[in-house]
Amino acid sequence: MLFLHEVHQVVGTKEEEFEAAYRDGWMPTLAAGDQARLLWFCHHAHGSGAAYNVVTITAIRDGAAWERLALRIQKGDLQDWARQVDELRHDVKGKLLLPVYWSPMQSVDLEKVPTRGIDHEPSLYMEDTGWPYSSLDAYIQMWDEIYYRPMQAAPPDRRLLEIQACFQVAHGTHQRREAILMQKIVNHQALLHLLANEVAREHRAPGSYMQEALKYRDQWCSRLLRTSRWSPLH
Repeated sequence: MLFLHEVHQVVGTKEEEFEAAYRDGWMPTLAAGDQARLLWFCHHAHGSGAAYNVVTITAIRDGAAWERLALRIQKGDLQDWARQVDELRHDVKGKLLLPVYWSPMQSVDLEKVPTRGIDHEPSLYMEDTGWPYSSLDAYIQMWDEIYYRPMQAAPPDRRLLEIQACFQVAHGTHQRREAILMQKIVNHQALLHLLANEVAREHRAPGSYMQEALKYRDQWCSRLLRTSRWSPLH
């Protein structure tokens, strides 16, 4: 299974129209078939980065399904929709992703993904994108062994995040040395403490995750994302 990750730079005055285009156009059109489904529609939370950015992630059954979807946008039934959406955004950057070997999300049962835009409370996600100077495989293994596993072993009431997926870039669709964590924030007070305080000394000591991870990378970007009230996953 492939995952299409897109970052849309939306025209500020067209924000609601853009959201409607995905809710009332992209999502139900994909739902009419069995090849792809929109999973996440997320706003980049104001005050945490670039304004009017939207992140969407779409699950696609396989490479053949991606080709059919691309051709529908190029010259098929989705061509007019894509042209109209382009008028609502300044730019869009996309890449195809694959789940890493330990990702909780390996595939998606497309038939079970909500497609009706059911209203729900929004959720916050921290999307971490890292660019290692180590090999990509070593970086992904490090995330598994000293980040994901210890997090899973911690009592639920002590967790800040819940890792729902981890992806790497599919070969040839973006820069190779890049991996992405899609993490739901389950403790908002702990997030506030993280943002308002320096990292505690014990969390920077030799053997800690923050220190050990520097052996693999020192460049990453965290996006604070808020799901729409109708996002299929939230």
